[in-house]
Amino acid sequence: MKKGLLIVVSGPSGVGKGTILKQVVADPANNIVYSVSMTTRAKREGEVDGVNYFFVDKQRFLQAIANHELLEYAQFVGNYYGTPLKEIERLRNLGKNVLLEIEVVGAAQVMKACPDALTVFITPPSLAILEQRIRGRKTESEELIQQRLLKAAAEIPLASNYQYVICNDDLDKAIATISSIVKKEVLIRD
Repeated sequence: MKKGLLIVVSGPSGVGKGTILKQVVADPANNIVYSVSMTTRAKREGEVDGVNYFFVDKQRFLQAIANHELLEYAQFVGNYYGTPLKEIERLRNLGKNVLLEIEVVGAAQVMKACPDALTVFITPPSLAILEQRIRGRKTESEELIQQRLLKAAAEIPLASNYQYVICNDDLDKAIATISSIVKKEVLIRD
């Protein structure tokens, strides 16, 4: 059986990654499963442990780092995030394309460890529109919003490290573009 792709998607908080990727994963033609990351951040309303993230405390996360259980990890806005390696490999060996929605520090680690990974960066049309989207969620304090905007300004220039860069100025177009990229890459790598 052919090993599935490892697909890395990054972009600043609030750019619409979750909304776009939910649709891309929902298309059975893409044969994509969503990787569930581990995090120390608190659950948001509606999130489910083991579905949205594996929610753990800092001690368990540091243990996973020490035991080399993570493909990548990073600290972002005071919380740890990481990708459990064993599950990624199991899914890829089943022929599934595995999607990692991760930030740029973790993505750089994955690019180094897995040079065959497919990498995509999603940008906002502008920082002003990104700020509107973040504020529209109404889930963060003003201090956290400012941290996310500063982080976004630092992340966007790193888009050039990715194979593909997509501007999320039209949601349907962004969804279709990522789906097309995945299908093309599967064919190229056959």
